[in-house]
Amino acid sequence: MYSIEKLTQVSDCDAVLTWAQTEKENLELKKLNESKLTRNYSNTSLSIETELQAVITQINTINAILPTLPEGSIKEDNLKKLRKLDYRKFLLEDRRINYGVVALLEKELDVERLSKEITEIDAFITSITQKKATL
Repeated sequence: MYSIEKLTQVSDCDAVLTWAQTEKENLELKKLNESKLTRNYSNTSLSIETELQAVITQINTINAILPTLPEGSIKEDNLKKLRKLDYRKFLLEDRRINYGVVALLEKELDVERLSKEITEIDAFITSITQKKATL
């Protein structure tokens, strides 16, 4: 799979191993960061969904009672509250796109992809180390 047979000197193996180890360390750091983000997204997505459901419930309640209210300050107050809740719903739906379940799944995929890259780098380092031992 790799052109390891073209390595003919121990110094070449050392150079490749140094590069590969640096790559592995960078990937492990990136995986750690992505894992932390994934945990944050998991908590945030649950919070967003809970709050969004509460806002939708309040909107539905106001929409149900609004037609029964007589004209006046109470009806106007509820209309204002409804507009604020609609705006809050809009903001939460926007946040859900960036930090909700979809974003969580994207982060989980990133973590898995990094895990596979680290596994591949480990196999590469093993191959180079074995080649170095034969020189």
